[in-house]
Amino acid sequence: MKMGVLTLSVRLMFLILCIFINGSFSKLERLGHPVTKSDGSLDILVFGDWGRKGGFNQSLVAHQMGIVGEQLDIDFVISFGDNFYDDGLKGDTDTSFEASFSHIYTHPSLQKQWYSVLGNHDYRGNVSAQLSQVLTQKDWRWFCRRSFVLCSGMVEFFFVDTNPFVKKYFTDPEDHTYDWSNVLPRKKYISNLLHDLDLEIKKSRATWKFVVGHHGIKTAGQHGVTQELVDQLLPILEENKVDLYINGHDHCLQHIGSEGEIQFLTSGGGSKAWRGDIQPWDPKELKLYYDGQGFMSLRITHSEVKFVFYDISGNVLHQSTVSKKSKTFGLF
Repeated sequence: MKMGVLTLSVRLMFLILCIFINGSFSKLERLGHPVTKSDGSLDILVFGDWGRKGGFNQSLVAHQMGIVGEQLDIDFVISFGDNFYDDGLKGDTDTSFEASFSHIYTHPSLQKQWYSVLGNHDYRGNVSAQLSQVLTQKDWRWFCRRSFVLCSGMVEFFFVDTNPFVKKYFTDPEDHTYDWSNVLPRKKYISNLLHDLDLEIKKSRATWKFVVGHHGIKTAGQHGVTQELVDQLLPILEENKVDLYINGHDHCLQHIGSEGEIQFLTSGGGSKAWRGDIQPWDPKELKLYYDGQGFMSLRITHSEVKFVFYDISGNVLHQSTVSKKSKTFGLF
C-alpha cells in the first residue's frame, strides 16, 4: 500500500514537473555575440530582400554597405529574408548562394557574422538548405534560422519566422509551391512560436529589446499591413514594451512611429525596388518613406539607439534616435 502511494506520488510530481517545464521554458535557440568595443556600444547594418546575383543594383547597395560598414566599424549584419530570389535555394549545393551572397558582399568591413531569417521567397525553395551547416562551411559568415534569440551586451534581438502567419500562402498560393516542412500543422506552429517568444521577451533583462521579422506590421508599402501579425504578434510586442520592430518584405525604406511607442522600421531595399506606390498613412506617424534601394544602420548604446537610412549612393535619407531614459525619439 505504501509502495503504491509512493509510486503515485512520484508520478504526480513528474507530471507537475513536465507541466512546469513545458509551460515555463521556450524552445527558441539562444545565441550570444561578443561585445568588442570598450564602451559596450554596437554598430550593425540591417537590410533585406537582396539575393539577385548582383542584379537590380544589389551590387551597388553592397558596395555602399561596405563603405558605411567600414566607417562605423560594424559588429555584424542582420538580414530580414528573401535572401535568394525568386524561389529560394534548390539545395545546399545551389550556386546561387555564392552568386548572390559570397561573391557580392566582398568588402572587408562585411566580413563579419550575418544573422538571417527567411522570407516568403525563401520558402518557395528548399528551406533546409538555407538552414544547413553546409552553407556555413562554404562561407563562415552565414547563419540562418526560422526563429531565434540573439544576445549582445545590452540588447536582445528576437528573430521571428513571420511567413506561416500569412494565411494566403496556404489558402491561395497562386502558382507558387512553398516548403512547409516542419511547419505543419500551421496553427500549432504559430501557437508554439508565440508562446516561446512571449516567454523569452518576458524573461529578458536586456536594456533594449528588438524584434526582427520578414513581414511588416505597420507599413505604407506595396504589400501593406500584415493583418495576421497585427492580430497575433503585435499584442505581445506591446505588452512587453518592445522598442523596435524591424522588417523587410516591402522593397523600400521607411520609419513609422509615435513618441513613447514601438518604432516600426522597414529596410527592404537590398536590390529590386521602385514599386511606385504607397499606401495612405498618418503623416504624423510616417517619418520616412523612400521607394528606392538602400539599407539601414543601427548604433546602440546604453542610453539610446540611433538608426540611419542610406540610399544607393550612401546619402543619408533619414536618421532618428530613441532614448531609453524617457522612451522618446528625436529626428535629425
